[in-house]
Amino acid sequence: MPGRTPPPPPPREHQVTLWRLRRNPLRRRSDVLQGWIGLGLLLVALAATPVAMFLVGDAAYDHYTRTARHQAHTRHHTTAVLLEDARRHPEPGSAEAKRTRYPTKVRYTDPDGHTHTATTDVEPALPKGSTVHVWADTDGRITDPPLSPSQVRSHAMGSAIIAALGVHAVAAAAYGTAGRILHRRNLAAWDDAWAETAPRWTTSP
Repeated sequence: MPGRTPPPPPPREHQVTLWRLRRNPLRRRSDVLQGWIGLGLLLVALAATPVAMFLVGDAAYDHYTRTARHQAHTRHHTTAVLLEDARRHPEPGSAEAKRTRYPTKVRYTDPDGHTHTATTDVEPALPKGSTVHVWADTDGRITDPPLSPSQVRSHAMGSAIIAALGVHAVAAAAYGTAGRILHRRNLAAWDDAWAETAPRWTTSP
């Protein structure tokens, strides 16, 4: 129909696989074998992908959930006092200034009453003596806050996606290895055939 966008062509590797399985005068036994190997690996990859994503994603979710719980027990939220003026942003009030943070020395107290001095990122232009909230670990070092539930889910999803890509990478590597092996066998067969045929072409009558 006029104005209708034609469907995209199938991927080249699928075209090559189907060509190897179709009957044609140039098809060799190795072509058929390579075609079936490719089709088998494709089916295995499609079946293994959701399984790998579930297993790896579930394991990653449990891991990061335990990590978040450990962080929640070993990190505390406290108030720190600036020991110096924070740097001023060259464009005060701009959107970039609202996102920018500058490293500044601060002093804070841990749950045991010990005072610590460290450097943390704060908003621009905060004067000396201002207070900011920071997270610190059991050793009194400033650290990131514990993982949130959304971060746990994000890390688990990222691990699941990596697992899916890994399945397809392994399948592609296996197909490439099989193709190289078959190609070397074809070359060896051609060499043998030529060694047998060449004397008929070069021997004088």
